[in-house]
Amino acid sequence: MGIISCVTPNTINLTNTHILSYKRSCFPSLSYLQYPFQKPKNLTKIKSTLSSMATTNVEEPNPSSSNSVGENDLLIVGPGVLGRLVAEKWREEHPGCEIYGQTVSRDHHDELIKMGIKPSVKGTQFAHHFPFVIFCAPPSRSPDYAVDVRLAALNWNGEGSFLFTSSSAPYDCNDNGLCDEDTAVVPIGRSPRTDVLLKAEKLVLEFGGCVVRLAGLYKADRGAHIYWLEKGTVETRPDHILNLIHYEDAASLSVAILKRKLRGRIFLGCDNHPLSRQEVMDLVDKSGKFSKKFDSFTGTNDSLGKRLNNSKTRKELAWEPKYPSFARFLGISE
Repeated sequence: MGIISCVTPNTINLTNTHILSYKRSCFPSLSYLQYPFQKPKNLTKIKSTLSSMATTNVEEPNPSSSNSVGENDLLIVGPGVLGRLVAEKWREEHPGCEIYGQTVSRDHHDELIKMGIKPSVKGTQFAHHFPFVIFCAPPSRSPDYAVDVRLAALNWNGEGSFLFTSSSAPYDCNDNGLCDEDTAVVPIGRSPRTDVLLKAEKLVLEFGGCVVRLAGLYKADRGAHIYWLEKGTVETRPDHILNLIHYEDAASLSVAILKRKLRGRIFLGCDNHPLSRQEVMDLVDKSGKFSKKFDSFTGTNDSLGKRLNNSKTRKELAWEPKYPSFARFLGISE
């Protein structure tokens, strides 16, 4: 697959990087079930065991302030597209804070530094814990996701908020039916994919953290629509219902949760405008903003989806998305 040329200044360029990024990061969101906050009985033992698992190499992103931490300082584990947007919005709310970003490799550290994010690599032991921690890393790059989530929790000092970005995949609905914060999730053992997310969520809740279950993430050059445009013909059914949330809205929702300093809660992030796969690609074609044309969905026997609604989340957090629908994002009247 090569680069697709633009036909207008507003046309979207597609590259292999966009497709790989979609596969890796558009996994995320789970439910608004209420869990009373109970500190695990063996929390001290858990922290001791996990600390011994971390690398002994100590790297201080900012040695001059290694013995102190600001009340609004934030650690982002997995500062990719979503994490960087969270950083921008968090700094707008807290101009004097320090923001740290923990990554798998050093490949993008120069970019993070330019954004004012202090980078470190996975396994770094900090001299202090952080009042705010958000875990945005997808499971696709982790050999043991649960351990990574635990190690992130150990960097939280228990004061502000610890937030884990999950996925709506575990909701137990595959008939295009309605689904909200209280819908039951897939039982452990049915699906390896959902098992990974649900086990990670359980750990977060045990530490007193919160979870936000995100629908399909997208922006102009990233998301399901980009993947399908590049493929041209896709062997899945066109009537499968999917749910979306723009990256900026996922970031603003995450910040809203962090600011509330809640404990043991699960929220849902979506735009409340579910669409079928075919409807998504019809909107893409109608927008005239993409140079490549989509052909068709050819599947007939794969599963259906779900219709998410996060009205309870919106009411509690007094949050609304900047982009209320995919159509509005594309500039198409509904």
